Parts: sequence; C-alpha cells; structure tokens
Amino acid sequence: MSTTTVLKAKSANYTPKLIGSNRAYYLFVLPGLISFALVAGGAFLYNLYLSFTKWPGYGKPEWIGFGNYANLLKDQTFWASFLHAFEFILAMSLIPTFVGLLFAAIIYDFISRYFGQRVSTFLRISFYLPQIIALPVTGILWSWLLSPNIGAINSILRNVGLEKFALNWLGQAGSAIFALSVMMVWIQVGYTIIIFVAGMSRIDPSFDEAAQLDGATWWQRFRVITVPQVYPELSIVLLTTTVAALKVFGPVFVMTQGGPGNATQVPAMYSYFNFFSTQKVGYGAAVATVLALLLTVLAIFLLRFQRKIGASR
Repeated sequence: MSTTTVLKAKSANYTPKLIGSNRAYYLFVLPGLISFALVAGGAFLYNLYLSFTKWPGYGKPEWIGFGNYANLLKDQTFWASFLHAFEFILAMSLIPTFVGLLFAAIIYDFISRYFGQRVSTFLRISFYLPQIIALPVTGILWSWLLSPNIGAINSILRNVGLEKFALNWLGQAGSAIFALSVMMVWIQVGYTIIIFVAGMSRIDPSFDEAAQLDGATWWQRFRVITVPQVYPELSIVLLTTTVAALKVFGPVFVMTQGGPGNATQVPAMYSYFNFFSTQKVGYGAAVATVLALLLTVLAIFLLRFQRKIGASR
C-alpha cells in the first residue's frame, strides 16, 4: 500500500474532536449570547425594575411595588391600545400572508414560466420595495396621499364623482385605523411574497406534474400541493408578522401619534408617550414589560405549533 493511499485512508477516518463535539457550536454562539445578554437582557431587566417604581426620568426612582400594574388594570387607554394592536394583526399578518401566498404562487407558476425570470425578479423587487424605504419617507408619502385637501386619493375620488368618500382619513377616528391598515398591508405584502417564492422553489416539480396529468386545476394544485409544502415558511411568516403587528410603533408614530384621540393608540406608542411626554417612566416601563411578556408567550406558542406541524408531516 502506497503512502498516498494510507494518508487518504487516515484522513477519511479522521474527525477532529472539536468538530464532532457539540461544544464547538456553543463556542461559536457564545460571543453573540454574551452580547445579547448584556445589551438586550440588561435593558429588559432595568426596564423591569423601573416598572416597579415611580420615576419622572430624573432623580432617584421611588419603589412602589405593583402600583403601576394595578393602575394598568383600570386604564382604558392601555386596554384600547392592545385592542388596536390585535386589529393590526389583520393588516400586518393575516391579509399580507394570504395575499402574499396567492401572489407568490402566481409569480412562481405563471410569471416565471411564461414571461421569464427577469420579469419575475422585477415583480418581486417591486413588491419588496416598501420594506426597504425609510419609514419616515413612507409616512410622509402616505400622509400626502391621504391628505384631506391636496391628497391624491381624495383628488381622484372627487374627479370620478365620489366626493362623499373623500374623507379626512387620518383626522377622523373611524377612518384613521383603516388608513393605517391599508398602508401596513402595502408594506408587508412584499416580505411575504419573497418568503413564499423561496419556499415554492424547493417543492419537487414531479408533484405538480403528476397532479396535472390527473387533471387537477391550478387552484386544486395550489390548495393541495403548494400550501402544505410551504407550511414551514407559512409558520415563520405568521410568527414574524404577528410579532411585528403587536409591537408596531413606526407607522403610528410617523402618521398619527396615536390619534385622533386614542383611535390608533398601540402599546409601544403608549409606552413611548408615558416615557417622554408625561414623564411617567415607571408607568411606561410597565406597559413595555406587559408587551414584552405577551410577545414572549405568543412566540413560544407559535414555535411549538410550528414544531407540532413539522412533526405531524
């Protein structure tokens, strides 16, 4: 046996202990865990401490125990803010997920096949563009579109004889949350399309071909083959968009500041308001703590649901 053959045999049977051990993976993760613990974990613990105090933002915090949480229980604005956040789940999670899944299937099954990859890529980029536009720019754009006097939407409605539908979209309690929801759907759809197209690209084409040979329509193939095959992507999209809806802050801050009145108030905005406007830092910290705990419980539930679906498949 030659020296080269012996060396190849030894190298084939050689596995470094570090690579074969799970400890190696923990060593790579350790710097990130330490950074996260110091930055995010430290900030959360300090916020938790402040939630048990009465503090205007200067001086020494006064310990009041569960006083802030007791006040939250009877705070109508606090409960209304969570109700609005759950309403935004429809605009930021459920509608974008359904629309994104449908559009992704159309792009993947028809646009790519009949118009080529360039057109498909252009459409995906176009839908995703709202995700990468700076939020202040998006807020200014939509504030102009929804302006009651010079806004493009009201101008179009007046020109086509629908002046009675030309509203003060962001200035009325009944229409403000609807207007914000429309903008959030516009922002979120592109994200869901990108995720679902990526998921569809890993589906075995033989499934679709066999269904076509059996005479299945496109809708039947979409419902029976495509949707079950993208369950992992579906669960991830629902998790991330639901969490984003519950902690939404940017669009509300830029466009309505939680108004008119408290019509678009959400927990993150209400916490910010108490932190910086009323200087009730402890009370704002209590709102943020409740929101963080709710998001944690929701994330754990959705992750377990995802694992359950994965195990059943």
